[in-house]
Amino acid sequence: MAAENGARVIIVDSAPKEFRGGNSRHTRNLRVMSETYSEKSFLTDLDRVTGGAMNAQLAELAVRSSPEARVWMTQQGVRFQPALEGTLHLGETNAFFLGGGKALLNAYYFAAERRGIEVLYNAEVIALNIRNGVFETSEILHNGESKEIRAKTFIAASGGFESNLEWLEEAWGPAARNFLIRGTSFNKGRVLKLLLENGAQAVGDPTQCHAIAIDARSPKYDGGIITRLDSLPLGIVVNRNAERFYDEGEDLWPKRYAIWGRLIAQQPDQIAYSIFDSKLAGKFMPSLYPVIRAITIGELAERLGLEPGALTATVEHYNTAVIPGSFDLAHLDDCRTRGLAIDKTHWAQKIDTPPYLAYPLRPGITFTYLGVIVNEKAQVQGVKNVYAAGEIMAGNILSKGYLGGLGMTIGTVFGRIAGTEAARAAL
Repeated sequence: MAAENGARVIIVDSAPKEFRGGNSRHTRNLRVMSETYSEKSFLTDLDRVTGGAMNAQLAELAVRSSPEARVWMTQQGVRFQPALEGTLHLGETNAFFLGGGKALLNAYYFAAERRGIEVLYNAEVIALNIRNGVFETSEILHNGESKEIRAKTFIAASGGFESNLEWLEEAWGPAARNFLIRGTSFNKGRVLKLLLENGAQAVGDPTQCHAIAIDARSPKYDGGIITRLDSLPLGIVVNRNAERFYDEGEDLWPKRYAIWGRLIAQQPDQIAYSIFDSKLAGKFMPSLYPVIRAITIGELAERLGLEPGALTATVEHYNTAVIPGSFDLAHLDDCRTRGLAIDKTHWAQKIDTPPYLAYPLRPGITFTYLGVIVNEKAQVQGVKNVYAAGEIMAGNILSKGYLGGLGMTIGTVFGRIAGTEAARAAL
């Protein structure tokens, strides 16, 4: 957008070319307002997951601008496809990228190349020269060589600090050592910290983040979306003591999946297990890793390293409390439990059909919500000629919780605004 508005643009990316674009290459869809998903419904969903703790003006701007953003993406060469089978409850609210996030980024970089935009890879910003609230230059390390870039405006689109394990531990304590980072290993938060040290106003809580349940066998970094587990609302989730600790059926999955990383982070050793039976297999997107199977609950417990008697008792107690109803994954159905310390409010089915199945779970951190305050022009508050888009400013709208695809909405809407406004200020 900056180039289209007449500015000369240089992109600085700390990653090598094959890992360019931050977490966007792990995405698959965009949440977008449409004829079947109204502005009111979108904002109501957002209000629910954040508990109303958001900048209402910026939230409305993101929602209302989402249809135009989708059209613009198509103009840049991005292609869309129907919702994937097994993506729970997203068919009417989200537009899916053909080829996923990698294809999305390729389309963008091809479009940038056509406009003569220069991209430096392996180029980390290590200093910002901001005097009297005005950005003047940035210092970068490009392939190990120090360079200075002078510019009239600066756009920070550098993500959060989720791959900075030391910073995570400052916020979370020793529990952070057991976190897995499902996104890029290059989001260290360097630019965020530099901006905050140079007068930019902060927004968000450093302990709040997009933290979901992912397969505990995933790699430390870059596992991506395939490591996410959507089996949780169908069965029960227990900790290493074989105890349930939250209502698995609280709400539709796209509105609740991003709370589960935090919940698991609060459990002993930051580990949990999704337990279900064979009649529920195939009703969700599977993990990259094979499901763990057993003929009895006791045997399943042994394979998971749990105490067999404890898990058997938990499952039996749960089964006794199940109230039969009309099972319907597409809606908040009437299948629930009654009489448990933590009742399951929807999709409760007895776990009684072998083989019994399980996945081990760890907190998977995608992005953090601590960021910089921006206005409706994407301008960073506290610095005159600096703009921000994406994760680094998402905390203005996402103080906690998440809606599937909303990160791409925020990034696209405010990226377009930031580019336009930065060019206008520079020319």
